[in-house]
Amino acid sequence: MAFLRNFLASCLGALVAMVLVVVIGSIAVSIFTSEKEVPIEDNSVLHLKLTSPISEMEVDNPILDLFPGAGEQGVGLLQLKLAIAHAKNDGKIKGIYLDISSLQAGISSVEEIRESILDFKESGKWVVAYSDMYSEGGYYLASAADKVYLNPEGELELNGLAIDVTFFKKMLDKLEIKPEIFRVGEFKSAVEPFLRDNMSDANKLQLNSLINSVYGQMLTKISESRKIPKDKLKEISDKMLVRDPHQAMTYKLVDSLFYEDQLYGELRSRLGLTKDKSISFVKYSNYKKSFSTYKDSKNEIAVIVADGTILPGESEKGVVGGTTICSEIRKARKNEHVKAIVLRVNSPGGAFQASDQMWREVSLAAKEKTVIASMSDYAASGGYYLSMACDTIVAQPTTITGSIGIFSVLFDLSGFLGNKLGITSEEVKTGEIGDMVTVTRPLTEVEQNIWQKKTDDIYETFTRKASKGRKMSQDDIKKIASGRVWTGEQAKANGLVDILGGFNDAVRIAAKAARLGDDYKLKYYPVQKTFLETLVGDVEQNTRASILQKELGEYYPWFQQWQRVKRYQGVQARLPWELKMQ
Repeated sequence: MAFLRNFLASCLGALVAMVLVVVIGSIAVSIFTSEKEVPIEDNSVLHLKLTSPISEMEVDNPILDLFPGAGEQGVGLLQLKLAIAHAKNDGKIKGIYLDISSLQAGISSVEEIRESILDFKESGKWVVAYSDMYSEGGYYLASAADKVYLNPEGELELNGLAIDVTFFKKMLDKLEIKPEIFRVGEFKSAVEPFLRDNMSDANKLQLNSLINSVYGQMLTKISESRKIPKDKLKEISDKMLVRDPHQAMTYKLVDSLFYEDQLYGELRSRLGLTKDKSISFVKYSNYKKSFSTYKDSKNEIAVIVADGTILPGESEKGVVGGTTICSEIRKARKNEHVKAIVLRVNSPGGAFQASDQMWREVSLAAKEKTVIASMSDYAASGGYYLSMACDTIVAQPTTITGSIGIFSVLFDLSGFLGNKLGITSEEVKTGEIGDMVTVTRPLTEVEQNIWQKKTDDIYETFTRKASKGRKMSQDDIKKIASGRVWTGEQAKANGLVDILGGFNDAVRIAAKAARLGDDYKLKYYPVQKTFLETLVGDVEQNTRASILQKELGEYYPWFQQWQRVKRYQGVQARLPWELKMQ
């Protein structure tokens, strides 16, 4: 029996090894072949099917070329803009088909893509948009097209924006968990979900101002593209007058109601094809491989991308690692070929110390080279902190920024541990002050005072450094601080932002300031992990999540919420919510 078990085990091991060799070999072949440029036929249409999540930078996933059903390839905003810019002057591309079924992007990211579409149209080429269901953000993007088509049985949403804030107070009360909060600024509302079960008046004020500013920008741009008066668009939106496809036609939000075959007929007509001829569509994933962005120049503009929540340590997907970004800024400062730096920020903030460490590196770099901040969807709190030492700050009108404020959160779990789980603890200490970060007991009055003083001091540091970077008095900074959140348009009016524009504008400013003319190349940092590195990390993370989900069952969503809450522990410079367009 032992021989049989060993024999079967050896066979199984050999089989697993063979499968791994085949899979890794296939991936290697795919990676090798994906590096070759993809040929593009004449009279082609660039098919931009924007259904995958859009982030600042993308990581190629070659396994999807082998197994298309294995998942969706994410889209990198900066790579997408490059592809559209190249298509503008590509004689083989006659137009763009915007396929917008489920757009997953922030408002300023949509603005960046929209600007690229408008720039593409300046070549005289056409853009058509089609969808079964236009979300608010999807329609905003589609409105930049020459023609907007909707399925006859589809939907179009134009009824305004909303911000939904989740409150944890009642849950914490039931679990006998007591948050201990220290903050500066009446608008620093990140701690409200732990203290209240509804919004404060101050928070309602800033959020109303914020979403009306963002939506006002959207309606202005839609009005310009669709030639519909802005007041009329606001009436349509406020009363949700468009509730079916025919009403979308009546109010001129769309040009025609087409099924997909009718859309293809329209495209054939634009391409001069007979109805029996197939259309040469080029997917974005293939088109980006059809050209090279290499440029032979000794001058480099380093684009350092900070995308995600700010935390100490190394960067990973969704995390701006302070150690990683500090290292990249330092290397760019010391590299003689780097003539300017563009800091691309898409972050709601996070840990204060990591933000301050990155600020320091930006300050040092700005003494030697031009450093331009390019704000994406968010550059708030800690995201603003690492931007404010730059020479020039460029933001979209719809960027969410500001939130200059500090808060500290600790959780007293003694009631939960003792009364719910039967766990008690006792502390022995050498002095009056015990462990300053503890969950097993409430803080003493002396310890609370220390935490509040620490939070106050850090707020003074934040506003002092902001005043230095923006060349304003600290008192003037405090008038627009207190944790208040602003749109890019509002921030410019308040002196927190220099120029309203996108990534391309930031690059042009950097090149001009460094006196490079057109003699420069862009390089992006941090260098993206290889697919295999990402795959191993994802497998480990997904396996751990799967085990926890199985063990916790219906309680797993609460565990996820708690994991998010835990990230708030300690001193934070963070935005409390995200604005999402559905």
